[in-house]
Amino acid sequence: MNLTLLILLPLITAIAILLVKNATQVKWVALAGASAQFILAIVLLFAFNKERANGNVSQMLFELQYKWFPAWNISFHIGIDGISVAMILLTAFVVVAGVLVSWNITDKTKEFYFLLILLSLGAYGFFISLDLFILFFFLEIAVIPKYLLIGIWGSGKKEYAANKLALMLMGGSALVLVGMLGLYFSSSLKSFDLMVLSKLHIPTEVQKICFPLLFVGFGVFGALFPFHTWVPDGHSSAPTAGSMFLAGISMKLGSYGCLRVAISLMPEGAMQYANIIIVLSSIAILYGAFATMMQKDLKYINAYSSVSHCGLIFLGLGMLTKTAMTGAVMQMVSHGLMTALFFAVIGMIYERTHTKQVNEMGGLLKVMPFITTVLFIAGLCSLGLPGLSGFVSEMTIFVGSWEHTDTFHRIATIAACMSIVVTAVYILRAIGQTAMGPLKAGYENLQDARWNEKLAAIVLLIGIVAIGFAPFWLTDLINPATELIMQKISIIK
Repeated sequence: MNLTLLILLPLITAIAILLVKNATQVKWVALAGASAQFILAIVLLFAFNKERANGNVSQMLFELQYKWFPAWNISFHIGIDGISVAMILLTAFVVVAGVLVSWNITDKTKEFYFLLILLSLGAYGFFISLDLFILFFFLEIAVIPKYLLIGIWGSGKKEYAANKLALMLMGGSALVLVGMLGLYFSSSLKSFDLMVLSKLHIPTEVQKICFPLLFVGFGVFGALFPFHTWVPDGHSSAPTAGSMFLAGISMKLGSYGCLRVAISLMPEGAMQYANIIIVLSSIAILYGAFATMMQKDLKYINAYSSVSHCGLIFLGLGMLTKTAMTGAVMQMVSHGLMTALFFAVIGMIYERTHTKQVNEMGGLLKVMPFITTVLFIAGLCSLGLPGLSGFVSEMTIFVGSWEHTDTFHRIATIAACMSIVVTAVYILRAIGQTAMGPLKAGYENLQDARWNEKLAAIVLLIGIVAIGFAPFWLTDLINPATELIMQKISIIK
């Protein structure tokens, strides 16, 4: 299968959007392109599984490589493993839902959809890149649309939020660039190629310097504590689809980069800094949960909740066990679907009530049964209800973390588990105040979800339920890739 289609399809869609003049046609072109990406992602999943079933045990499948800048050993090198496929599927689900949720955008419609599709292009390119320079290139492509989406179509202190997001992410990019160059110049072959670097033994001293640069750099994108402060402001000011893309896709670029580049290439560095990662992750989990309890704005509730849930991802990575690492990847997918759904529903409620303040709502279940039902499901997924993706991914992380028998790791695991109780408190309270009780005056004639909003919610719900009820298709997809990473770590241990 030709992976360049994952880049060409969004590119063609973006160009087609610019060529279409009518706003309605722009929306249908964007939806057609997003749907084509979704279908391609599903086909890719089946093609990948078929290759594995036929006995292809190569680390990466469907590889393509073209020399781009030979003087620096830079090549357009792409390929996928199970982790990549999982991230591509997540992106496809969120893109379709984001396009559908944005159906009522009337201001600069063409430009809005162009930026959404451009963001998906950057994400797909990032997840299939096997050359550090190309990976960095697509990472930066994904930054520009975020800034513009918030700055132009956002609300509240949108200029402040957009500037803060751009500055912090560019700071993270700078750390990633320095770490990349450190790996390049320290390797005997002077290569940016991930497959080449993975076969080399990077000197321990180089790993001690480059690992924190790359992990923290990517961690800024993934809301690593204490570099998470752009998340609440960015999410609260972004338009609905922007929040969905930020939390559902963009934050996963960071955690994916931490795993694919930092941990995979520098296992000794990962071992050296694992305890620091665990401490920061544990703080993020509890801090995010308690901070969420103090919020009255639905978007801020979901934003701070995302800090806590992303802390679970980094906890799974820091534990350096196969089970915890598999759980971390599952949490990437689960959180991406869940938080995209949450932001989609919040956007639907805000469009109708013109408020995001929980204490200004009440009784919405009476007039918006579909929207509030989906809000309940998203909330229950967030607090880890069995049968939904949140339970499976979080329990996998906890089980993998508990494999360590020493006091330090056990305390960190218990602290992370404690966040479940706090999550239940703020989720049930926020949903209860929003949906239950007497209907507030002026809300009697509110409209329930339209066809496009229902379809967007159903798409995301399918992903959440598919993981919650039948998680083994995802774990079987991820396990071979995490096994290879653990083999490197086991050699050092």
